[in-house]
Amino acid sequence: MAKSSLGPVTFAHVNKLKLERSSLKDSEIHLFQMESRASTNNVTELIITGLFQDPEVQRVCFVLFLPVYLATILGNGLIIVTVSVSKSLRSPMYFFLGYLSLVEICYSSTVVPKFITDLLVKVKTISLKGCLAQVFFFHFFAVAEIFLLVVMAYDRYVAICKPLHYMNIMSRQLCHMLVAGSWLGGFIHSIIQVLNTIQLPFCGPNVIDHYFCDLRPLFKLTCKDTFVEGIVVLANSGLISLFSLTILVSSYVIILFSLRNRSAEGRRKALSTCASHITVVILIFGPAIFIYMRPSSTFTGDKLVAVFYTVITPMLNPIIYTLRNAEVKVAMRKLWGKKENSGMGQ
Repeated sequence: MAKSSLGPVTFAHVNKLKLERSSLKDSEIHLFQMESRASTNNVTELIITGLFQDPEVQRVCFVLFLPVYLATILGNGLIIVTVSVSKSLRSPMYFFLGYLSLVEICYSSTVVPKFITDLLVKVKTISLKGCLAQVFFFHFFAVAEIFLLVVMAYDRYVAICKPLHYMNIMSRQLCHMLVAGSWLGGFIHSIIQVLNTIQLPFCGPNVIDHYFCDLRPLFKLTCKDTFVEGIVVLANSGLISLFSLTILVSSYVIILFSLRNRSAEGRRKALSTCASHITVVILIFGPAIFIYMRPSSTFTGDKLVAVFYTVITPMLNPIIYTLRNAEVKVAMRKLWGKKENSGMGQ
């Protein structure tokens, strides 16, 4: 009886073991398929959702944003030409302003031309390589702009707090080194961001919920956990922002304290110059902090804020600097006066 009762029990155990081995093999096969999928990039082309889905709204946006982009190119280009030609704008402040305008043109041109043309097409696509290139140049010019603003803040600090030593400290050689350092800083930051992203496996989906390529929406397309990569991106961007904002705030606080001993006219001129810098700093850091220093979302509001710092802010900078700077306005009038006279002479 013991022998016959043992038979069915043993048979059931054997069947159970076979089922467990079969399910284990299925799990191993599924895991292998996932690993092989994650090891290759199946995505070569990306679809961009854009700012709005309604074709009518997109056409209205095209009519609005095209003149804004043209104004950005013309306004910043006019500042570059004016600073280069005018003999009255030879101080380091205008030297840096010319390079800031150049960066604004490059920064805006990284995103806006494709964004505007995409408003006229139904399906918006970009290659994965093109997307990574856009990420690189977007971050490159954005950080170069931030470093240039830090350099301009240092220039104002030396000019106001150490006026007698200004030309000795802010020599031509130092100015070139500071500009080169700004470009180099932007390059190092951007290459870290791209190298951190390019090794990720992109195996679908291939839809970017944005109107241009940026790191957060791009990370959502990978088939692996991007927690570590997200920390690297946050640390890279966060440290630069914190370092730059600390220097900017410290510089202007010191400047404001030093102005207490100046005459009313001296304070007015110094504050007029600094007000332009402070306004531009707020316009750049405000939206960036709103977007990057909080949990990600898919709200259209995020895209609208991004439109502000990619499309609107580059256009506002030349307006801010020319409206509040008498020397630039006078130099521009002289430049246009020379052009009109030469045209009448012909």
